[in-house]
Amino acid sequence: MKVPGAGYVVLALLVAFFGALSWKYARRLLTVARVLRRGVRTGGECVRVETEPYNRSDAARHYFAFHTADGTQVEFEDLASWSMKEGTWVTVTYDPRDPQGTATVAGRGSWSPVLQALALTAGCGLAALGFTTLLLYQVLGGT
Repeated sequence: MKVPGAGYVVLALLVAFFGALSWKYARRLLTVARVLRRGVRTGGECVRVETEPYNRSDAARHYFAFHTADGTQVEFEDLASWSMKEGTWVTVTYDPRDPQGTATVAGRGSWSPVLQALALTAGCGLAALGFTTLLLYQVLGGT
């Protein structure tokens, strides 16, 4: 059974999904770039590494903690290399106006968060562009 317009809906959903992901990672990339230029640096630590249950994936989520100048402890998640282990000391850069939302471990010796955000932005952006092209091709009279 063929549902009329189902292809359009699927492609539109894919465009929206990859477009939203691209936007999210592009904003993070810009925030990290701004913080690296103007942020405050302090010492921090990798406090937790979470992996997918049952080891079905090599993806890991890295959580870091640091103390701001006024002594407030902040914990945040950031992209990090696969070799990053719990207890590893890192340099954290953050904007004092929003430490939770801007903290990053990117910087000298650790460009992994910048490169990963750049790769995710480019990859999701290209996927959104590709699905947009397919959608327009179908809408404008392609097969």
